[in-house]
Amino acid sequence: MLTTRRRAAVASLFAVLSLSMTGCSSDSDDGSGNDKIAGAESGKASPSTPSPSAPAEKNAPSFGFPSDIKVAVDRQSSGDPTKDVILRDTAYAAQARVEAFAKSESQTANMSRYFAANALSYWAGRVESFRKDGLTVTGDYRYFDFEVTDVADGKAAVRYCEDQSKAYNKEIKTDKVQRTKPSDKSFVLYSVQAARGSAGDWQVTQQSWEKGDPSCVQR
Repeated sequence: MLTTRRRAAVASLFAVLSLSMTGCSSDSDDGSGNDKIAGAESGKASPSTPSPSAPAEKNAPSFGFPSDIKVAVDRQSSGDPTKDVILRDTAYAAQARVEAFAKSESQTANMSRYFAANALSYWAGRVESFRKDGLTVTGDYRYFDFEVTDVADGKAAVRYCEDQSKAYNKEIKTDKVQRTKPSDKSFVLYSVQAARGSAGDWQVTQQSWEKGDPSCVQR
């Protein structure tokens, strides 16, 4: 069951997500002055070994992950068909973001399909900035604990966790992997707002996150 703190956070989620993406950038800052993206930190070992994601449904996207990237999605059915579609597309969005950073391409077909509005422009900028810094990503990513916390009028609020404990930054020119000290911040809670796009897919339009959130940290 949700804690009192989580209920309050869920109740105010749409208001929080109406803030600019500048706020999201601040939320993701680790305090070092280096605004790292997902995969920038290493942490505790994942309790399960991620495996490459593969399309399993009709019209599912195809992800072009490099051979050194593995993505696993632990997503359970909610029992509600509408919520299950929202969760599926939110998971696709998470994978699309990793793909964009891994390929150093901000305008991938999957980013345009599963992101829109502020979230799309924010991540496009971050991918470009990352590429200009000579960095890409490598390693294993795992996504779990997906939950639709609200849905109405073609909009939805979703939360999920990311395990970056085996994901790292990598220098493009040298292939040097930037390994960092293990930390609870390797586990990230994402809170996103999604809206149904004209093509029928649910697209992430705004989001915020918190590194080291107790609900995601796994020891």
